[in-house]
Amino acid sequence: MVIAVVGAGSIGRRHADNLAALGEPAVLIPWRSFDRAALEKRNDVKGMVIATATQVRLELIDLCAAKGWPFYVEKPLHWTAQGVAEIYDRAGDLAARSMLGLMARYHPVVQALAAQDLSKVYGFTFEIGHDVRQWRQNWSFPDSYAARPDGGGVLLDLCHELDLALALFPGLTVQSVSSVGHADFNGVDFASRIALADPQGRAGTVAMDYLAPVSLRRSDLAGTDALRRLDLLAATLTVDGPSGSDTQNFPHERNDMFRAITRDWLRLIDDPDASLPPLAPRLSDMRASADLIADAWTNRRFTGTAKMAF
Repeated sequence: MVIAVVGAGSIGRRHADNLAALGEPAVLIPWRSFDRAALEKRNDVKGMVIATATQVRLELIDLCAAKGWPFYVEKPLHWTAQGVAEIYDRAGDLAARSMLGLMARYHPVVQALAAQDLSKVYGFTFEIGHDVRQWRQNWSFPDSYAARPDGGGVLLDLCHELDLALALFPGLTVQSVSSVGHADFNGVDFASRIALADPQGRAGTVAMDYLAPVSLRRSDLAGTDALRRLDLLAATLTVDGPSGSDTQNFPHERNDMFRAITRDWLRLIDDPDASLPPLAPRLSDMRASADLIADAWTNRRFTGTAKMAF
């Protein structure tokens, strides 16, 4: 039995390599040569990784539902509330055996933070940024999914931090979204800042951009008990409190997160009742996160234009 990986870009290839390393045979299927009828006839597929552009995922989820194949779908699930609802409707009970690829939940700093008592946190900031022109080797932003007005842009591309905010503080809702566009890419946000709040009075922001000259990924959580500072690139968590400051280091490789989420998904394929870590993004548990991301995208208000040459 094999895992079908649909989408042969860098993420699809990473999934195929990780599956092989975990002892799971995988067949890599480029979207451009995808043949639904041929795939439907196969009787050796036990699950599917959907690593395509967001715009074409509904068709693949529909196929998985028809065949009973648990699936791992890359984030974001969709950029509109209607699209999210359609996917959940098509997935049905299969959502309990499927995963949404928000693998940043497996970052060791996030895991350590989630184990702490965060009830006294009253404010937060999450920030992620990098120069999109330097993102990957042999990769062109203008030719990518990210440059499309529907389903592209930085808010959807770097939505991990939105999901992390909600995972740590359930109940957050979007208050406003300010975005910076680009004259050459109509409707595509190059920087977005999302204001969030919850009924308990907790409030904060999530900011992401394609413009930062150096990569960054950091967060601050302000509480009446302590100030917590996270750096997900350096993999450090610093807690400043009345008794002093303590910094923990969590050595890891980025691919560790991909393999950890893949292991949990493979467990779900074999056993829908498998016990997973508390933050595991089982699709059936991720509706609030998918809706929050779609709501943020829908509420973007463009306030400026980036000057970035391609």
